[in-house]
Amino acid sequence: MQEYLAVDGGTIAYSVEGSGALVVLAHGMGDSRAAYRAVIPPLVAAGHRVAAVDLRGCGESSVGWSAWSRTAIAGDLLAVIRHLGGPAVLVGHSISGGAATIAAAQEPSLITKVVELAPFTCKQSIRFGDLRIKRFRRGMLRLLGTGVFGSLLLWRSYLDVAYPGVKPADWVERLGRIDSLLQEPGRMKAMQSMGRSAPTDAGAQLGNVRCPVLVVMGTLDPDWADPHAEGLAIVDALPPGLGRLEMIEGAGHYPHDQFPDQVVSLVLAFLRSEATGA
Repeated sequence: MQEYLAVDGGTIAYSVEGSGALVVLAHGMGDSRAAYRAVIPPLVAAGHRVAAVDLRGCGESSVGWSAWSRTAIAGDLLAVIRHLGGPAVLVGHSISGGAATIAAAQEPSLITKVVELAPFTCKQSIRFGDLRIKRFRRGMLRLLGTGVFGSLLLWRSYLDVAYPGVKPADWVERLGRIDSLLQEPGRMKAMQSMGRSAPTDAGAQLGNVRCPVLVVMGTLDPDWADPHAEGLAIVDALPPGLGRLEMIEGAGHYPHDQFPDQVVSLVLAFLRSEATGA
């Protein structure tokens, strides 16, 4: 059942299924909570209450916001967790990975563990040699074009690169839903605004996180020339012993949608563990 929470500046849409310990799922830019449609049922079956959130400006959430930073998104996620009676495990993809870092650092009593899926959490830099890597070059050009021109065609082209090889069984329906949402007034501008938001606020908070963090990266993620190095940089910036990196072979920027069974297995094992090294 879809529900709405009024927060400062707008309304956040979310849905809740199951019972048990709370897990909150936050998607990436230009998407909606439907990105987790294959992940929610097994998490519920494993005994969790799962809340999937539409970020500000996305899905069914309102569009008229004044800020689009990871810090702003973190505030929305914390508001949802408080409303649902946390604490919670917070799962964030891409821009929401950085937001999850900030939320955990700001409100440690509300966040028990963090899962970051292909997260933009550290300051980004591009070396000249990175452009020799075809998947990175293709992904970057399409992302930049989408950001500059607000082009739905370029975004769809990026998604094709971001899902290398394996596509979900409902791929056509998935793209149709994304198209429909981004054609609604204000939603493409919301994605463009998120894309212009640098992850420096998230990177600055990594050292302040006090809970275990699982970082999941795809080996073929086009958003980085070296996805393993990106994930390792996040783990290394966390306090010692809190972070763990897992790589999914063949996955792009959406490992939870390409390989949901592997992601769920990693997440459940992480939730059962007493420490990241367990």
